[in-house]
Amino acid sequence: MIGASIALGDHLVAHPEHWRSVAEARPRTPEQRVARIVGRVRNPDPGLSPDDALRVYYRRGLLGISALDLVAPDPLVKLPDTAAALADLAAAALEGALVIAQSELPDDAAQCRFAVIAMGKTGGRELNYISDVDVIFVAEPADGVSEQDAMAAAARLATRLMTACSAATAHGTLWPVDAALRPEGKAGPLVRTVASHKQYYERWAKTWEFQALLKARPVAGDKEVGAAYLQAMAPMVWQAASRENFVDDVQAMRRRVEAHIPSAEADRQLKLGPGGLRDIEFSVQLLQLVHGRTDERIRSGTTLDALAALAAYGYVGRDDAAQLAAAYRLLRTLEHRIQLLRLRRTHLMPTSPHELRRLGRALGHREDPAAAVVAEWKAEAREVRRLHERLFYRPLLGAVARLGTDDARLTPEAARERLSALGFRDPTGALRHLEALTEGLSRRAAIQRHLLPVMLGWFAAEADPDGGLLAFRKVSESLDSSHWYLRLLRDEPAAAEQLARTLARSKFAAEVLVAAPEAVQILGEPGGVRPHSRGDIERRMRTAAQRKTSLDDAIAAARQVRRLELFRIAVADLVGDLPQPDVGRALSDLTAATIEVALQFVIREEEKRAGRPLVTDLLIVGMGRLGGNELGYASDADVLFVHDPHIGADEDAAQAQALAVVKSMQRVLSVPGPDPAIGLDADLRPEGKNGPLVRSLDSYRAYYDRWALIWEAQALVRARPIAGNAELAARFEDLIDPIRWHGAGLSAQDLREIRRLKARMEAERLPRGADKRTHFKLGTGGLSDVEWVVQTLQMEHAHNYPTLRTTSTLPALTAATQARLISSADSAALAKAWEFAAHARNASMLYRGKAVESVPTDSREADGTARIMGLPPGSGQEFGEDYRRITRHARAVVDRVFYGREES
Repeated sequence: MIGASIALGDHLVAHPEHWRSVAEARPRTPEQRVARIVGRVRNPDPGLSPDDALRVYYRRGLLGISALDLVAPDPLVKLPDTAAALADLAAAALEGALVIAQSELPDDAAQCRFAVIAMGKTGGRELNYISDVDVIFVAEPADGVSEQDAMAAAARLATRLMTACSAATAHGTLWPVDAALRPEGKAGPLVRTVASHKQYYERWAKTWEFQALLKARPVAGDKEVGAAYLQAMAPMVWQAASRENFVDDVQAMRRRVEAHIPSAEADRQLKLGPGGLRDIEFSVQLLQLVHGRTDERIRSGTTLDALAALAAYGYVGRDDAAQLAAAYRLLRTLEHRIQLLRLRRTHLMPTSPHELRRLGRALGHREDPAAAVVAEWKAEAREVRRLHERLFYRPLLGAVARLGTDDARLTPEAARERLSALGFRDPTGALRHLEALTEGLSRRAAIQRHLLPVMLGWFAAEADPDGGLLAFRKVSESLDSSHWYLRLLRDEPAAAEQLARTLARSKFAAEVLVAAPEAVQILGEPGGVRPHSRGDIERRMRTAAQRKTSLDDAIAAARQVRRLELFRIAVADLVGDLPQPDVGRALSDLTAATIEVALQFVIREEEKRAGRPLVTDLLIVGMGRLGGNELGYASDADVLFVHDPHIGADEDAAQAQALAVVKSMQRVLSVPGPDPAIGLDADLRPEGKNGPLVRSLDSYRAYYDRWALIWEAQALVRARPIAGNAELAARFEDLIDPIRWHGAGLSAQDLREIRRLKARMEAERLPRGADKRTHFKLGTGGLSDVEWVVQTLQMEHAHNYPTLRTTSTLPALTAATQARLISSADSAALAKAWEFAAHARNASMLYRGKAVESVPTDSREADGTARIMGLPPGSGQEFGEDYRRITRHARAVVDRVFYGREES
């Protein structure tokens, strides 16, 4: 410690009794510091006056703080704690000085209620070792005292307080108390009432005065008066950015500060020079004042806390914020170490090689520490200056993504002509959207005016530019006060382009985003459009749901996560990052996760209602496309509900509980909402719609043993537990495996029945007027054709080929090919048709925003669907021809392999 601070070492030599402060140094709360100093001021040690006691115990506090600071393994990490402790010590000293003033001037103290407002670094809890302490004094008259008399008394208290801190005695001095930041500066009254302060700031204050108030914090005196002062000032501080020429004024002030730096100091300034502390502080404060009007989360008076909040809520890029925070810690630590050496107020880097070496070693440099510390400082200063110029001179209020020529500006005349030329079907309607987005002087409008000329080209490159622009307007209006959205448009041009193309390409994605506009954030995140795992989705759903008190609110919160994931999957699908099997898996995982979380919370609610745990375990089994991990955007959620009563439980009570849970599940998941409802369809259960909605495991066993038909065995081929009790899931699969993977395969009668059922389905289930050549699911060569072929192969041969025991179509088809149960050529034809039909079905849903079961006959819809499938513009007719050709080849395989198989 003595090596790091000559001045503190000399003090300890002169006052060895103060070694105890070093030896017993420990972190203290602000309250402890106030109690320690005020207690000593009121009851000074023998031989000490109250003023001397204030100095002695302030110095002891300073020794303790420096001891903790100097032994810290990483002084940069320790910096915020040290700065806060110094500010708290200064606040305690101000309270002690006020006690001295009140005790010496009791009549004055009785005439007013007096408070001290800390400003600057004291207010922000980021004080240096050696610094002036900036304050504003505020007071209110005591009951029955005139304002004039009260303010005169308060001024005398304030004067005595300042003297108690700044006057030199035999025990030294503390620091000057600087009240120059008060209204009218040194020419104004030393103390004002809250109302007088408010009147001044409403009528006369300059921009810099509001900026100074950002760090205002009551630290001593009457707490109610201090709170009233803040309450009166805060609204004006956070509306200061609305003042005319506000940004220009703040920027001009920073330039004036730089211009007044003595030329001999400019290259050594840690505080005021280019790349110094003021660059960071002014950048942070400007962003706070601009955006803090609507976001209270970024209003901290502490620079590092404010910077962290600006980064957390999207106003500053995370990397930029991290760079600025690291630089701030370094610059402040350098400042502290330089000041500690001789306890002198300075913000200049030393020039002496010996002092630079000492400074470098204090920061951990061991090899040529003098050169290393200078190099580190210079590098950080360059980065600070670069970021300062970007954030401070081009804040979010300015235009972003500027076009290079005046011709591209979005004047009404230019917009109307360009909209027509770009192919907007309703240029007049599109122009109304543009006017709504760009009118006015708001920062949103300014950014939109510069960005939209570029975005119009991205909208027009897709099939539905009008729909895309309308959706963009809705999203922008929803996020009008969310400044991260403006940052995304400004800083991530790739995200802005992806947003425009997504909205103009897919009505489904647009509707999901309009319902959940916050989902646009994923476009600016690394890997943001990569679907999340089921486990991650469940964790986030549970976290969101747990914050809610009612079941309906909990499920709504989980479904909000579902909306985000739906948008993520849709965007990944639209940009071609997901093969169709992966789309099906992602959608199935999302649905299964939603069902799992809903089941957990419904059970919790049922147990809460009943006042005891359930007496039965529950299981939800996915069937059809859900069981096969092959859901589409428009697919139903086919399920079976299973329960298993606990040992000794009443079966009727268990059945009633299970039914209550299932019905509650169906209700909460089918409630209309911004995301598509999940209809839990249990029609594939034993006895269909006539059977119980939920059965016990024993009831399933009894039914399948006695009554199961071949179609029910076939339905079980895609049965997969998706939610509920894991042990019950294993037992259910043990029950159904011998049914679907029968040891004897399929009998001749089974084959005839399967073919009969398939032929009947083709004849009866195709909707009236539908073209069997183009129906995605039931048409010739469509999804159902391929699936019946594959499932028949599975049921016939899975007992001999374990690789066939899968619920998914394409893996089963691959396994059948490897087992030589079907030729490679036939397998390829079926796989191609299945993938093409699944892709076309999803693409149609993405384009139109509602279920489409056949190749569109409308040329525009066909073209939009074809583009999503990767075909060039104008390929709607080609898409239809490709579909018919591919499925025709698949149907030939079905006719030969499925219907033409020899019976044994």
